[in-house]
Amino acid sequence: MAIRAGRRLRARVKCAIISDRNSNVSESSSREFMPAGMDYRKVARMNRRITSWYSHNLGMEMPIVAYGHSGFPLLFFPTAAADFLEYERFHLIDAISHHINAGHVRAYSINSVNRQALLNEQAHPAYKAEMLTRYDRYITDEVLPLIRNDTGDQGARPITTGASLGAFLAANTYFKHPDLLRGTIPISGSYDVRMYFNGYHDDNVYFNNPMSYLPNLNDDYYLPILRRADAIYILTGQGRWEAPERSRDLSNVLHSKGIPHVLDVWGYDVDHDWPWWRKMLDHYCGKLFW
Repeated sequence: MAIRAGRRLRARVKCAIISDRNSNVSESSSREFMPAGMDYRKVARMNRRITSWYSHNLGMEMPIVAYGHSGFPLLFFPTAAADFLEYERFHLIDAISHHINAGHVRAYSINSVNRQALLNEQAHPAYKAEMLTRYDRYITDEVLPLIRNDTGDQGARPITTGASLGAFLAANTYFKHPDLLRGTIPISGSYDVRMYFNGYHDDNVYFNNPMSYLPNLNDDYYLPILRRADAIYILTGQGRWEAPERSRDLSNVLHSKGIPHVLDVWGYDVDHDWPWWRKMLDHYCGKLFW
């Protein structure tokens, strides 16, 4: 485990997502989706493309934005009820733009179903859990094949990342599919989401809650893959609004299962907020991809 004080921190298609004509993909211009307040000229320095299609797994239109022309693929999951452009609006994409423009990283960001699932107080818990399972199928059946087509590498295994509730989605997706993904960089997350289900429990809840299924993982397929992992980085601060014990709990479970990982706990001045998430991901992009 690394303890890091924030104040000592060092500061083949041009990102075109390949359309599968069987998936009813539609494409829109970057400027049409440019968030209000963003400098188009600054974002336009990097290759940027937005595509959307109707997901039959989810029964809704699902957009994705891609940044970069080459490099290792990172798959972003938004926080809370935000959308696929959140990391651009809050300048996290700007913070890692030098990695993207140098061709070391290409980033993909998707919508979540948090509004329909975990944050939907009107829905029955069974429906919320089912939406998480359908979202998982959307990622494996639709998003990952699209990324592989876009990179020109059918064996591409992206690293997942996200902050806050996006950290849960990133970690859950990786731990369920270590054969399809290389690793995960969850930032400031919570990995036990049973509180969102008000005591309800079924298989969909269990298999979408890392703190439930990981301690019981003893199979001959997924566990050996996880024990060879080389890119699990669990990041958290200890400042305002942070809950570092949640990251420590996940780390303890991984340690008990013999799964190699890094738990990087930053300082007491490191808050649960965008300025620190930008610094964290920039630091790890430099560490992993250069």
